[in-house]
Amino acid sequence: MIDQAQGLAHEATELLQLLIRNRCVNDGTPQSGHEERSAALLQTYLEGSGLELQTWEPAPGRRSLVARLPGRDRAAPSLTLMGHTDVVPAAPDAWRHDPFGGELIDGEVWGRGAIDMLDLTATMAVGMRRLALSGFRPSGTLTYLAVADEEGMSQFGASWLAEHVPEAVGCDYVITESGGFPMATPDGQTRLPVVVAEKGVNWCLLTVRGTPGHGSQPFRTDNALVRAAEVVRRIDRFHPPAEIHDVWRRFVEGIGLPPELAGPLLDPDRVLDFCEQLPMLGLARLAQASTHTTMAPTMMSAGTKINVIPDLVKLQVDVRTLPGWDAAQVRAMLQEAIGDLGDHVEIEIPICERASSSPTDTPLWDALQRVTDRHYPGARNVPFVTAGATDARFARALGAVAYGFGLHSRSISFEDYSAMFHGLDERVDVDSLALSTKLWMELARDFLG
Repeated sequence: MIDQAQGLAHEATELLQLLIRNRCVNDGTPQSGHEERSAALLQTYLEGSGLELQTWEPAPGRRSLVARLPGRDRAAPSLTLMGHTDVVPAAPDAWRHDPFGGELIDGEVWGRGAIDMLDLTATMAVGMRRLALSGFRPSGTLTYLAVADEEGMSQFGASWLAEHVPEAVGCDYVITESGGFPMATPDGQTRLPVVVAEKGVNWCLLTVRGTPGHGSQPFRTDNALVRAAEVVRRIDRFHPPAEIHDVWRRFVEGIGLPPELAGPLLDPDRVLDFCEQLPMLGLARLAQASTHTTMAPTMMSAGTKINVIPDLVKLQVDVRTLPGWDAAQVRAMLQEAIGDLGDHVEIEIPICERASSSPTDTPLWDALQRVTDRHYPGARNVPFVTAGATDARFARALGAVAYGFGLHSRSISFEDYSAMFHGLDERVDVDSLALSTKLWMELARDFLG
């Protein structure tokens, strides 16, 4: 067993290193990503294993790969393991090691995507290949998806596949990112979050207007950039009322927090003030995002020349909504936050996707619990909501139950885990790669055996 575990870890480590080095950086533009590099790598890796392979490329370079083990029984449930191959940009000078070097240092693989989510994309591929080579034939079809463009709203990846080839990617159950990091409760127990819900995405474009003038005479000018700065300040300080939803309640109750923590985290009248004072920054950010619709000003463009007072500013705001919110409510919230500056600000919402969730009273939930208990005896899986978007929403739109999960060692603390998503010094330990690879293989045999 030791040799098998070491072999899985070695294989997953090498594949992850190659995926990181492929630099499939998605900056949100159609010409970025270059996911064909990793799709080709994975196709080569999986060829000859007995898997049925298929690719789609809706735009140059934006290639996705599907690998399939057909089921024996058409009536049996089908399962898809879905990973993405693109990553967000990284600033090398801010990292301790090359973000695209894929270096193995002290038992950890470093690089952009190591946690989000090339680790799972790699281990899913290794698990699928090992299952196919072993002669495993599932009752229901087992599919592996390595999709493009997850970091750019998936218009060339899961969204395109769901719209254009639903018969090829549709299934009953899906697992994608993230979850599965062990959390210790105050009484010494272990809880493993499973992502069963995610907030909605509303990407908003605000146009702030003023009057042009000469930069040498700024006094009493109608400077759109100065006005936009005040708009940003107001948005940053605005918080809509807290809402306590079922998944958040079940998560807080499930991880066994003491009453002095659980009480305010489940009280809509106290949760925001409590988060302001909470010394555990990761938990504070999680709690605030899980109980509020949030707004984050993220990008701004203004001006035509240094000596011209700008008359127009484009401001982008990332709004993440709780269940039940729609575009009209988002617009009303922005207008309330902007207040009396609203006459000078135009609001567009070009991307509007509502929150989604999946139930937990399912055979897949039960199978996940059985499998994880082998690696963390006595641990319990708890439902979790993610503030970020994943490709699970497209699977849910096709009627699937979709969860976010993996399996990580205790080497990754909750604070480190959350900070590395789109952050600095992203890395994953080799033990976690071995655990996730075993998870996929054991889950397939348990759920589809």
